Amino acid sequence: MALYKRAIHSWEKKLASRDRNRVVRDFDWGAEWFSEPVVPGKNGMGEREAARYVLERTEAAVAASDRFFSYRTPRDFRLEDGRLSFSTPLPSPYAENNTVEARFFPAGKSRRAAKRRAALILPQWNHDAESHAGFCRMLNWFGISALRMTLPYHGSRKPPEIERADYHVSSNVGRTIHACRQATVDARACLDWLEQQEYRTLGLEGTSLGSCIALLVAAHDRRVKAAVFNHISTYFSDVVWTGLSTEHVREGLAQRLSLEELRRIWAVISPASYLDRLAGRDLPALLIWATHDLSFLPKYSRHVLAHFRRRGLRHRAVAIPCGHYTLARAPFKYIDGASMSWFLHRNLRDEASPTGSPSGAS
Repeated sequence: MALYKRAIHSWEKKLASRDRNRVVRDFDWGAEWFSEPVVPGKNGMGEREAARYVLERTEAAVAASDRFFSYRTPRDFRLEDGRLSFSTPLPSPYAENNTVEARFFPAGKSRRAAKRRAALILPQWNHDAESHAGFCRMLNWFGISALRMTLPYHGSRKPPEIERADYHVSSNVGRTIHACRQATVDARACLDWLEQQEYRTLGLEGTSLGSCIALLVAAHDRRVKAAVFNHISTYFSDVVWTGLSTEHVREGLAQRLSLEELRRIWAVISPASYLDRLAGRDLPALLIWATHDLSFLPKYSRHVLAHFRRRGLRHRAVAIPCGHYTLARAPFKYIDGASMSWFLHRNLRDEASPTGSPSGAS
């Protein structure tokens, strides 16, 4: 077993080292990202004032998270050649990032078959145009339509000055919070569109960064009837601080913060803050984790499992003997894809469910 673990870790590090465009960016409190409209770099605050302001705003947001993740349903949904686009409910200062895009994979030829079930898919950090397309087609085999959303600062939403999706997860504390908040309300707007297309039963799947966003969505939107969290951790901060794929981000954050301080500030975008909101709901959840993960350390995944068990939340856990990057490689990706597809097929029931006004939308 020790030999196998070393082999997986070696494979993980080799895959991670392929990306040579990681940039260590200077620390920034990003206090201006809590105002509307956002004007980057112009908050007029000193170091201590900015630190106090960010902490106060994040603590208030956790206490009033329904309001923090509220939004207005977009009015400019447009589907063309299998691609949905609309204006984000939470604009950023970057024009490219303010148009949400999603690929639509409809299932079934008949109207009755096509309108039963749909799942929103939220990919990993630095995903490309084809990420999760194969999984979406697999869901189609089970009669589930899929809508794969492009996360903020990815793909066509990426400003020209960055090569990677650095503005979504970075050493700018406020901008990272804004990006995760934006991803959450964008995802809920995607659920609005699916409802408008008369889909009766809605599911959710998120991978890595997308898994964190998926839990924020599921905790604040009761329309989600089944959820898959692919890679799991309690705190956003802990993954960034200890993960192989975010070492460059930690280097910038460590210029000003400790892990304990960061955990307190980024609690507003951490699954641990909202697990209690799942209590009392009949929400089946699939929790997938990799036993040799160097990005989402297994101890953090076990914390999530312990939370679900302690709260009596309905769930199924799948442990795959690989790492973070290797989960996307054979044979592990087949185990992963089959587990997720079968779970959504079993738990997104066909019977009609209420399709009234969006839960929590304003």
